Amino acid sequence: MILALILFIFLSISLLYNVGNFASNLLRGRGVKYTRTVGPRLEEAVYEDNDSGNKIALVQVDGIISGSVIDQGGYSLVDLIKAQLRRAEDDDRVKAVLLKVDSPGGEVLASDDIYRAIKDFQSRTHKPVIASMGSLAASGGYYISSPCRWIVANELTITGSIGVIMSSWNYRGLMDKVGVLPQVFKSGKYKDMLSGSREPNSITPEEKAMVQSLIDETFARFKSVVREGRTQAYDQNKDRQDKGRALSDDWQDYADGRVLSGTEALKLGFVDQLGGFDDAVERTKKLAGISQANLIQYQQRFDLSDVFRLFGKSDANGSIKVDLGMEMPKLQAGKLYFLSPTFLH
Repeated sequence: MILALILFIFLSISLLYNVGNFASNLLRGRGVKYTRTVGPRLEEAVYEDNDSGNKIALVQVDGIISGSVIDQGGYSLVDLIKAQLRRAEDDDRVKAVLLKVDSPGGEVLASDDIYRAIKDFQSRTHKPVIASMGSLAASGGYYISSPCRWIVANELTITGSIGVIMSSWNYRGLMDKVGVLPQVFKSGKYKDMLSGSREPNSITPEEKAMVQSLIDETFARFKSVVREGRTQAYDQNKDRQDKGRALSDDWQDYADGRVLSGTEALKLGFVDQLGGFDDAVERTKKLAGISQANLIQYQQRFDLSDVFRLFGKSDANGSIKVDLGMEMPKLQAGKLYFLSPTFLH
């Protein structure tokens, strides 16, 4: 009886999977040109049904921006966002994308990957991407918003924090106290320049200058992304009745890592409009040239292969996690971050 019950469960899941595929095939004849098979498996879900043939795809960026794997399918946040943009590109009924950002930032490379994906999506499809900032859209959260056609922020949104940070720990003093002496063999004199086991006074001014040069180069990239994105958006909107906001002449004076409120960001031209999510939806419809649209989301599809993966998963290291009520960023020494200083302590 147990075996029959297990078999019945698997057959039911398989039936649901086949029905889902059949429904996806029907969608191909209703504006969806084709469904890509590479990357995360996604299915469309209705976030808000307004009885319209048009769609606005809602893409959410929550938490730390990272290229690390975040799900059992082996995909990262970057993979998921790229896959959602591909689905929005393939569907002719999707007229625009609404990027909902609530993030303090994160890894430099992951942020840049998302930025490029949004920029290329708009260039290829001519479908606008509008950013709706939540309570926090700082540093990398602002970086990924900068290529958007329009940015909406709440008055109390924490944004800005334009800058780059690299952190490391020097634990040589602790090693000396417990009597541990490191032995290092290296191929070049700079190979251990970021090692935490070195004597602090052995770090030369030349090494510090090399690291600072890397920081400055990445920071210059951040500013160029902001300048290019905001200038292009303003040029695209300048013929409209509501032109949005151009960057102020002194905007670079505020690109020093400081955080800004939504109101301050509007004055400096970092955002185009103050408002909430509903205001962003209305602005999206205006920029897309439509009067009504259904809000949709792309969610990861759960099928039979995921069931077997769940059964096969085990935690062999016996680790214990303490829930502190929030997810703290896992900063890695020697790695560059676009991250708000609020989350570094």
